[in-house]
Amino acid sequence: MAEGANTTPAYAAAGVDIAAGERAVDLMKKHVSRTTRPELVTDASGFAGLFRLDVGRYESPVLATSTDGVGTKVLLAQALDRHDTIGIDLVGMVIDDLVVSGAEPLFMTDYIACGKVVPERIAEIVGGIAEGCVQAGCALIGGETAEHPGAMAPDEYDLAGAGTGVVEAGAILGPDRVREGDVVVALASSGPHSNGYSLIRHVVDQAGLDLRSHVPELGGELGEVLLTPTRIYAKDCLALVSEVEAHAFAHITGGGLASNLERSLPPGLDAVLDRGTWTPAPVFSFIAEQGGVSREDMEATFNMGVGMAAIIAPDDADRAIALLADRGVEAWSMGYVTTGTGRVRLDGDHR
Repeated sequence: MAEGANTTPAYAAAGVDIAAGERAVDLMKKHVSRTTRPELVTDASGFAGLFRLDVGRYESPVLATSTDGVGTKVLLAQALDRHDTIGIDLVGMVIDDLVVSGAEPLFMTDYIACGKVVPERIAEIVGGIAEGCVQAGCALIGGETAEHPGAMAPDEYDLAGAGTGVVEAGAILGPDRVREGDVVVALASSGPHSNGYSLIRHVVDQAGLDLRSHVPELGGELGEVLLTPTRIYAKDCLALVSEVEAHAFAHITGGGLASNLERSLPPGLDAVLDRGTWTPAPVFSFIAEQGGVSREDMEATFNMGVGMAAIIAPDDADRAIALLADRGVEAWSMGYVTTGTGRVRLDGDHR
């Protein structure tokens, strides 16, 4: 715990429970052990996570790093007292940014701040982070739990993380590889992922919605649907890199599809996308209808059903979609790259 290791009556009276922190560490060990990789090196002191980089695998290895949190989605987890999936969201937000460059994720660290350490709750959160790391193929090599009485209410917490990966210098993906005629392949999202939840909570509050109510058009309880964890694409993206000619990826997070995809386009090329090639999941139309949110605002806030976009050489597009289908990821061609000014053009209407 960040607050220190000395247990004193005065410290306990101030609201810091060192014993609870130590129990939380014991409970999370079984989760962390699921994320091991052969490159891990034991640090007996526990102050740092150690990872041996096998430089023999690379001619010119470049490290990639990313850091993020999960935003106000944590408030829904707290409201529903459901803490086992929010860690998956954290890994998705961190690692799927990192893999956009073509980097293989190696390891991740996490940071949890809370008003009061409840060991079982902390272990649930870390269990989710560990599950996310398993899905991403990386190790969880360290973390920190900090108890902040007075700064946060006893049931409040927030979490953040950082990840590190490696990519061959000559294999870094990005706008410089994109060519006219490339195909933009969409990888379906599992829902809003971890973006737009301030708007979602505003809609829930303004419309007087009950998070525990069953919503027929969503096929389940509203809160459970909204807590659907972020899909993690790391292994799928790396599979594409190894099997087809992938030129760039775009992780569709805050700001929506257009603004994120534009980051992966060079100045002289546009991506022309057809809205009619897919139908966003019902949760998006539910949010729009309940909140009176315009299509423009929805598309500027949410991923609208596309969690990751891959820019693929035209001859490999069908093969990429088939490969993703074999991996259980719904994917489709939603557009193409043409001459322009580095913008995304959305044409057509959703079915």
